[in-house]
Amino acid sequence: MKRSLLALAVMGAAAGASAQSSSSVTLFGVADVSLAHISTPGKSVTGLANGGNASSRLGFRGVEDLGGGLRAGFWLEAGIGVDDGGSALKFDRRSTLSLSGGFGELRLGRDKTPAYQNLETFHAFGDSGMGAINAHNLISGSAAGTGEGSAPKRRSNSISYLLPKLGGVYGQVSHSFGETAGSTRLGAGTGVRLGYASGPLNVAVGYQLERGGDAAGSTDYKAMNIGALYKAGSFTPMVLWATERGAGKRVDVYSVGLKMALGNGELRAAYTRYDDKKSGNDADRLALGYGYRLSKRTEIYGAVARLDNDGAATRKLGSSLSPTPAAGQDLTGYEIGLRHTF
Repeated sequence: MKRSLLALAVMGAAAGASAQSSSSVTLFGVADVSLAHISTPGKSVTGLANGGNASSRLGFRGVEDLGGGLRAGFWLEAGIGVDDGGSALKFDRRSTLSLSGGFGELRLGRDKTPAYQNLETFHAFGDSGMGAINAHNLISGSAAGTGEGSAPKRRSNSISYLLPKLGGVYGQVSHSFGETAGSTRLGAGTGVRLGYASGPLNVAVGYQLERGGDAAGSTDYKAMNIGALYKAGSFTPMVLWATERGAGKRVDVYSVGLKMALGNGELRAAYTRYDDKKSGNDADRLALGYGYRLSKRTEIYGAVARLDNDGAATRKLGSSLSPTPAAGQDLTGYEIGLRHTF
């Protein structure tokens, strides 16, 4: 009897150790800072910019194996300012809890919108630094009554479902609750993304609906995009089209880009056109950059960009140092920076 009890105790301890070993927590992040210079007619600014190649961040993520193929996970990610240390730490880049398994993933909390992810994926510079596509909230970053603009990067109070692995097919549907007093619709957002990635090809389409306005009258802001890239040896050409409509406005974006392996690094080039269909306040951005890998985690990079504003357009370069130009003023900028991931 005593031996049986001892055996059970040993088995219980082993089971507890096994359960502990099936859980993991990871500290991760990116530290990125660059020396940047941007000039407009009669004015220039020089200084350190945060996130010239990738957004600086600090995060914690973890997963627990619940058995039967079911896993629980969390992800907490905060933006940081390497140039000045930042003034506060809050997990506004991502804060989610999730359950995943053979059915896919159910994710709750603050996260990127499905459609925004195409803007990052199918642009040579993503959405960081001088060459950043900067194609979210094309109509307004403060569209009245919306959560965070006409087509935001991220949404709070969201519930998302992500498809499991289905060959090369991937996808996500997300709904964000507006949590507006007296209304279940105002301030809410719904998005979807569906793509196919297999071998050298990756193509995806995204759609986002933002409900703005107030009880007296609502306004729908609709965003749609489609992008594709193809890896052909050392070359990865990519194309992207995006549009936003709402409140009597429409802005389209057309972008072509290229990534090319060169030496121990990567050459990046992109041309982006911002076409304001209603006002004619258009803009064009041309960017060229190169990143040299010092190691798997550390890269030194440089980039130069030119942005031409037409009419009353006031679009900025993607650098955190970029000033907002006067109507119709052009900008030229360059940066040299260092990025380290951990």
